[in-house]
Amino acid sequence: MSPAPTDTHGTLPAPVVARVGGGRTDRPLVVLLHGRGADESSVVALGEALETALPGRAEYAAVRAPLAEGAGFAWFANRGIGRPLPESLRSTMDWFRTWADQAGGRPVVLVGFSGGAAFAGGLALDDPARWAGLAVLLGTLPFDAGVPADAGRLEGLPVLVAQGEQDRVIPAELLARTWEYLRGPSGARTTSHRDAGGHLLTPGTVRALVGWLDEVLGQDVDGSRGATSAAPAGS
Repeated sequence: MSPAPTDTHGTLPAPVVARVGGGRTDRPLVVLLHGRGADESSVVALGEALETALPGRAEYAAVRAPLAEGAGFAWFANRGIGRPLPESLRSTMDWFRTWADQAGGRPVVLVGFSGGAAFAGGLALDDPARWAGLAVLLGTLPFDAGVPADAGRLEGLPVLVAQGEQDRVIPAELLARTWEYLRGPSGARTTSHRDAGGHLLTPGTVRALVGWLDEVLGQDVDGSRGATSAAPAGS
């Protein structure tokens, strides 16, 4: 685990990153973004599970969010669950991009859980061409937070959206809006998964993530999105 040597965003700390499959700088980078109030250690096990399921296919980086939140960290200040303050989201997205741009031009896939899903979605909506894929796990997109979410915004981007029917943490209207937008107007090549779980990564959700990521990593990794289709699954 290592912090970056400098902080280029004023009061935001240098990124702290835990890596799985380190040294594979010729492979795509899968970035794991934890939930609000947690830290990078909470998603390292997910990276290890992905490496076990898809050995040698990618490097995984679990990044610590920059804002202190209780005993953990958050990706943005908000005005309620799933509703980032636009100026805070902009600041932390710029901070993250500075770090991600050090990846050396290789494809970067964003995998976010809960608050990390909203942050990952903000990054994708802000600059869709920058990312090789987006997984929104048990979270919402950051609607009405200063990033565009118009029709066709994510055209061709491989996306996984996974939700639990018993999720009582993320507001139901935000979950529904995210589900509907990603499966329709966004233009993304969306795979969807829904199971009976609550606000947690169930075995079924992890299997869906493995299958989706296997397909994304199987594309030509030259920065293009390829032509492979991802048919929606689930309800």
